[in-house]
Amino acid sequence: MIEVYSWATPNGHKVHIMLEECGLPYRAFPVDIGAGDQFEPAFLSISPNNKIPAIVDPDGPDGKPISLFESGAILLYLAGKTGQLLPADVRGKYEVLQWLMFQMGGVGPMLGQTHHFRVYAPEKIDYAIDRYTNEAKRLYGVMNRQLAKSKYIAGSDYSIADIAIFPWLRSWKNQGIDWNDYPHLKLVRRDRRTPRGAARRRGLGSTAQAAGRRAVAQDAVRDRTVQTALSRTDSSSPPEKRKARETAPSFVIRWGG
Repeated sequence: MIEVYSWATPNGHKVHIMLEECGLPYRAFPVDIGAGDQFEPAFLSISPNNKIPAIVDPDGPDGKPISLFESGAILLYLAGKTGQLLPADVRGKYEVLQWLMFQMGGVGPMLGQTHHFRVYAPEKIDYAIDRYTNEAKRLYGVMNRQLAKSKYIAGSDYSIADIAIFPWLRSWKNQGIDWNDYPHLKLVRRDRRTPRGAARRRGLGSTAQAAGRRAVAQDAVRDRTVQTALSRTDSSSPPEKRKARETAPSFVIRWGG
């Protein structure tokens, strides 16, 4: 069973959604970044950059445990392990990888800075607010244009690129975004008609899927929802509660208004 060390952030949500979509069994362990848990020696041994998320897979590629940090690397590892959500053909694979790198190098860092300077910075610096808000709008425009001609961000199929981008767009209000300017990207919705592996283990239950379902329906999820879910997913959770969460319905990311 894969061990996930995470917290309620966009990068953390990526991994939980991926695990659920792939149907892999896992246990989630909260790393309270507000309390400094990310600097504990035990966590640093698997995430030397002291950032969440990180995973430990007891059944690594050679049958031995492997630990990984960086959400993009984790998505790629899980896609490779399961053969899901990353095309096998070379052209399709690199179509997805370029959009994954777009998220890792642009969407994540730039929207994170936008959020910081608009909401959390102790001093409101107009130059920084304008710089990052304008960059956020530019990135939203890139995605909007891509989705004007493509069902999903990297083509006709749902992939790890969609999973990587989705959590970063849930805080669009704090990023100074007006959805009316991006009709092809606009929000995400749950597609109740698409079964996506009904026999598969379901429910973001362990973490972000409960949050993810609300995000699809409501456009935003408060961090405490996911933090609560994280705190209830270790081995101390009553088996009956774990089962109830594991069989909860899932969601599918659908772009467009």
